[in-house]
Amino acid sequence: MTETAASRREPVPRGLGRTGPVILSYGFRPFFLAAGCWGVLAMALWIAHVSGLVEVGGTLGGLTWHAHEMLFGYSSAALAGFLLTAVPNWTGRLPVSGTPLLALFLVWFAGRLALFAPDVLRPIWSVLVDAAFLPLLLVICAREVTAGKKWKDLKVLAALFALSAANIAFHYSALTTGDISLPSRLAIAAYCLLIAIIGGRIIPSFTRNWVARNGMTTFPQPHSRFDAVAIGIALASFWTWIFVPEGLVTGAFLSIAGAVHAVRLWRWRGWYAAAERLVLILHLGYGFLVLGFFAAAAAAWGLMDPVSALHVLTVGTIGTMTLAVMTRATRGHTGLPLHAGPLTVTAYSAMAAAALVRPLVAFVPEFYLELVSAAGALWMLAFALFLLEYAPPLLRTRKDLPYKRGKDGG
Repeated sequence: MTETAASRREPVPRGLGRTGPVILSYGFRPFFLAAGCWGVLAMALWIAHVSGLVEVGGTLGGLTWHAHEMLFGYSSAALAGFLLTAVPNWTGRLPVSGTPLLALFLVWFAGRLALFAPDVLRPIWSVLVDAAFLPLLLVICAREVTAGKKWKDLKVLAALFALSAANIAFHYSALTTGDISLPSRLAIAAYCLLIAIIGGRIIPSFTRNWVARNGMTTFPQPHSRFDAVAIGIALASFWTWIFVPEGLVTGAFLSIAGAVHAVRLWRWRGWYAAAERLVLILHLGYGFLVLGFFAAAAAAWGLMDPVSALHVLTVGTIGTMTLAVMTRATRGHTGLPLHAGPLTVTAYSAMAAAALVRPLVAFVPEFYLELVSAAGALWMLAFALFLLEYAPPLLRTRKDLPYKRGKDGG
C-alpha cells in the first residue's frame, strides 16, 4: 500500500469488538463493572461475617479472605480496567478486546470463586487459581509497553510486578504462618505508588483542562524534578514501612513523605477546579494519600492502631482514587458528559465518609462492630450508586473514537 493510500485510511477505532458484545469491546467495561459488583458483594459478605451470620474464606479464615479480596479482588479489577484502557493510550497500540479480554476476565472471576470456598478445590489449588491473574495482566502490559517503546512506563510495570509478588507472598503466608501483614503492606505500598505515579499525570492534566475550558489562566505546576523527588521519597518511606512498620525512623520517613506529597498536591491547585466534582475527587483521593502517610507514621510511633491506619490508605486512598478513575474513564469513553451528576457526587461523598469512619475504631474500639458496619455500608452505597449510574453505559453504550496516543486513560 502506498504512503498516500495509507494516509487516507479511516482511523482505527479504540474498541476492537465493533460487532461483538459491547462489554468486551474495551478493558474498562468488564473490569469496572466487576469491580463495582464485587465492591458491594465482598463488603456485604464481610459485614455478615463479622456479625456472625455467615462464614467466608474456609480454612484460610474470614479476616484473611476480607483483606485479600479488598487488596487483590476488588482493587485488581479496578486496576486492570484502568491499565487495559490507559496503556493503549500511552503506546498508540490497539487495546485488548473480544475473546482475549474475556479469557483474562474469567481468570479474575475464577479467583473470586476459588477463594470464596477454598476448601472445595483444596487451598493450594485455590490460591494457584487466584495467583494467575496479576502475572497475566503484567505480561499483557509489558508486551504493550515494550512494543510501543514507552520506556518511561516501566515504573508502572515495576509496581504491577510488586503487586503480583505481594499476592503470591500473601497466599504463602496465609498457608504457612498465617501472618499476612508484610505482603499486605507490600500490596498497599504498590497501589499507593501507582497512584503517586499515575496521579501525577492525570490529576494536573485534568485540572489544567478544566481550568482552561473555563477561561482561567492559573494552571497546575508542570511536572518537574520535584515530582520525581516526591515519588522517590514515597518509595523510600514505603520500603522502610513494609519491613519495619514500627519505630522512630519509619515514622520520620513517613512524615517527611506526607509533607512532601502535601506540597505536591498543593502545587496542582485543585481549588481552581473545585466546582467540578469529577476533578475535585481526584485531588481528594490524593489528599487521602497524604493523610495515609501521616496515619502510618502515627502507627509507627505507637500513637494509632496500625489496622486503622492501614484503612486510611486502603479505603481512603485506594478506594477513593479507584472510584474517581472509574467514573471519569467511563464517562470519557462512553460519550457521557464530563460532569459529575448527583448520583456520582453522592457516591464520592459516601466513599469519603467510609474512609473517615473506619479509622475511628482506633479511638473508640468499644464500637468496633458499629463503626465497621457503618463504614462498610457507606462503601457499599458508593459502589451501588456507581453501578446504578454506570452499569447501563458499560453494558450498552458504544462510542467509536479515533484511536490516538494520550497521556492518561480517560
